[in-house]
Amino acid sequence: MTIEITEKEFRRLLDLVYVGNWILNSARGEDRFEDYDMLQEKLFALCSRVGMQSLAERWQGHIFPSKAYEEGGIHEAIADYEDAVFFDILAEELARRDMEGEGVDANDENELLNRMEEYYSEFEQHGIDNLTVEE
Repeated sequence: MTIEITEKEFRRLLDLVYVGNWILNSARGEDRFEDYDMLQEKLFALCSRVGMQSLAERWQGHIFPSKAYEEGGIHEAIADYEDAVFFDILAEELARRDMEGEGVDANDENELLNRMEEYYSEFEQHGIDNLTVEE
């Protein structure tokens, strides 16, 4: 198979592969999806062919994204995504908990969304500073 892409598109493809592999494998420990690691390695190995050798480095016979690549902003993008997902899940879980505790129909999507919006507003203003756990 041959795919023709520009250098800019190739650079974007590296980011997509890295982020995808990060999401799939970063929390898996030793139980990684190796085929994704291998695909990432294959693509980063091409960096030297297109003048992007600073984005990849060899370690123990394998090609990895370089420290320069990893410190170039990709983890900030991942952190932004993780923050958004964290607050989305937290708002929904808290809204559902509240609805259940008040006997409100869990299938009432409008009610759920309204309650989630209240939590979003709180998180936007105060982050998690006002959250407490009570026993």
